[in-house]
Amino acid sequence: MNQIKRIMDTDPWLITSDELAITDRRLQESLTAIGNGYMGMRGNFSETYSGDMHQGFYLAGVWYPDKTRVGWWKNGYPEYFGKAVNALNIAKIQLFIDDQEVDLATEKLTDFNLSLDMAKGVLSYRYTARGVKVSAERFFSVDQLELAVFAFMFEAVDGKSHKIKVISSLDADVKNEDANYDEQFWDVLDIAANNTSAHIATQTITNPFGVPQFIVSASQTFAGDLTASDHATAEKSVSNTFETELSADSMATFEKRVIVTTSRDYHDGLDSVIAGNEKIVAEVIKADYMALYQAQVDAWAKRWEIADVVIEGSKAAQQGIRFNLFQLFSTYYGEDERLNIGPKGFTGEKYGGATYWDTEAYAVPLYLSLADESVTKNLLKYRHNQLPQAQHNARQQGLNGALYPMVTFDGIESHNEWEITFEEIHRNGAIPYAIYNYTNYTGDETYLAHEGLDVLVEVARFWADRVHYSARNDKYMIHGVTGPNEYENNINNNWYTNTLAAWVLRYTSDSLTAHPRPDLAVSADELEKWTEIVDKMYYPFDEKEGVFVQHDGFMDKDLRPVSALDATNDLPLNQNWSWDKILRSPFIKQADVLQGIYFFGDQFSLDEKRRNFEFYEPMTVHESSLSPSIHAILAAELGMSDKAVEMYERTARLDLDNYNNDTQDGLHITSMTGSWLAIVQGFAQMKTWQGKLSFAPFLPSSWTSYAFHINYRGRLLKVEVAENVTVTLLSGDALALEVYGEKVDLTSSYSVKLQTKVGGSDV
Repeated sequence: MNQIKRIMDTDPWLITSDELAITDRRLQESLTAIGNGYMGMRGNFSETYSGDMHQGFYLAGVWYPDKTRVGWWKNGYPEYFGKAVNALNIAKIQLFIDDQEVDLATEKLTDFNLSLDMAKGVLSYRYTARGVKVSAERFFSVDQLELAVFAFMFEAVDGKSHKIKVISSLDADVKNEDANYDEQFWDVLDIAANNTSAHIATQTITNPFGVPQFIVSASQTFAGDLTASDHATAEKSVSNTFETELSADSMATFEKRVIVTTSRDYHDGLDSVIAGNEKIVAEVIKADYMALYQAQVDAWAKRWEIADVVIEGSKAAQQGIRFNLFQLFSTYYGEDERLNIGPKGFTGEKYGGATYWDTEAYAVPLYLSLADESVTKNLLKYRHNQLPQAQHNARQQGLNGALYPMVTFDGIESHNEWEITFEEIHRNGAIPYAIYNYTNYTGDETYLAHEGLDVLVEVARFWADRVHYSARNDKYMIHGVTGPNEYENNINNNWYTNTLAAWVLRYTSDSLTAHPRPDLAVSADELEKWTEIVDKMYYPFDEKEGVFVQHDGFMDKDLRPVSALDATNDLPLNQNWSWDKILRSPFIKQADVLQGIYFFGDQFSLDEKRRNFEFYEPMTVHESSLSPSIHAILAAELGMSDKAVEMYERTARLDLDNYNNDTQDGLHITSMTGSWLAIVQGFAQMKTWQGKLSFAPFLPSSWTSYAFHINYRGRLLKVEVAENVTVTLLSGDALALEVYGEKVDLTSSYSVKLQTKVGGSDV
């Protein structure tokens, strides 16, 4: 098992530490990132910090197409790689105490504390330097999405008076960590300042790909006890200066409010973006700090009212699930159908900040249960809106239909690794699966019948063209792919990919029968071909082991468990082994065969699930953040409680404990759904097969209870698991469901004794 690194204290609602982690500052910045779905930033200090750090502020939907650079160009490569761009440093201040600037990397600090309050969405820190206690807090408003608030309080604590000066800046002189050759992505269009406010407007640099440039306007206004004394403009920054004489044992406050608007919402050029900014400033400036703060607290409280999972008996488990839910909702809450969920959210630049299949496979189930149906529908609409681009992607590969991208901002594939761009095509099954998941969960078939079938038919046409017929075997096969296990490239007949392809063809055909769409021009011959492919699809299977084979040739590897490796020198593999050695090994990055068994769990017996789990899990290194949750869910169903809890802890605390030694690059946002899935679909065994809701909970031995809510078909349910399992209907009509296989007509509350035998095993 990989070594964990826990640098923050364990607290049910706080991510906190009394230590400024100089050597792990980037990790601490990731763990204290905040956002509101519209914008967000890493947990950087506002004050000067000259040590190693990663300053980052990002805006949802604002990106740049960077030229694809590869040594050997292949037909079908995307022309550009999209990346989220570090937008501005909106938090920046320079703090002077008695005319000497405070540098938090070198300053002798006492009474330090850093704390992210997940209940309120507020990040705060404090320290004492040179006789002055500095307390700072910030939040990105979920009530007014364009607003970020930075508040400071200065207190003389050494019995002396002190001069305080603050220079507050908006700084566009920023770079991306992943930029080529230190290039910058912003030009300044407009800049102005007076003694009480300032603004700067920037635009992404030109690109040769026809991708629109983004304009960003940021303004700062102020409140508090300090007196304005100066202002200045530079080539790429603007600043205001404030000062005060802090008498002995007195306090003074300083508040910086930043409004950020972009051309995503104001389409008539620079003037309209600035005008939109000014209009919001005029409204926000009327409110005092406590009004803005209380609106933030109330908005987060409303979110937590339904979303919170309450765990008794384990502070680490409780902190983990709340941290993941907080960061998920800080990244995406469904307000904008143009947006999706980037793997790093607003916490870093790795993976370019783009959309992956993670959303459809892992995030959709959570949002179905914890948010209004419109949120998931917006995620589906995001893909429907990009159907023409998906068709373009298929043409790039010389294929019919639509191929949804592995990595994208605008629907065009923008990943430049051949084994991903050309081969990891299983993502083209996850998008249809999300349509099925939404339809099955909500019971609403209107989306399926209209926008859904638009997508399904084009994806089915892709799969029908991508397969090939093997005359020798009288089977249809899919060669040259990469499955979810990215530690295997260019393999043939990945069981998961073949299974998804056949399922898409069948589901699309069945949906067309239920909801005829003559406008889609699916001919009888085309339907007949799809049926033939489904009937003759090849699925690799090993009779001796009784398992679905991950891909042709996998059983010929030197099969051995992860326990045979040296945890210190070998793990994680991707940081210690050459790629060649990884590809030749039997070790599995993440759920592959087991991903398919999870997706289609009602189609496999408990014995089939057990054989495949016991065969593949010991060879899985879980070096994808998406892996542990799937294993936790299946282990729980099989009665393997210790393994289920181990996998939950790994997914819940993946970032908090830095399991994969990469959290300093940013959080694993899309996989954060895994901790919720592990509890609700795993420990509580919530299933919705064939539109029927059921539960079969178990209680981890180290917990005394857990409880959660779900929205389901117009009802709000609360599920509590302790000595008894209690399901309560909080709102909506009566509901038929099953608990431990017993049929229940739920009209108010139902309670039954907790069972200790689940999945045929004692737990």
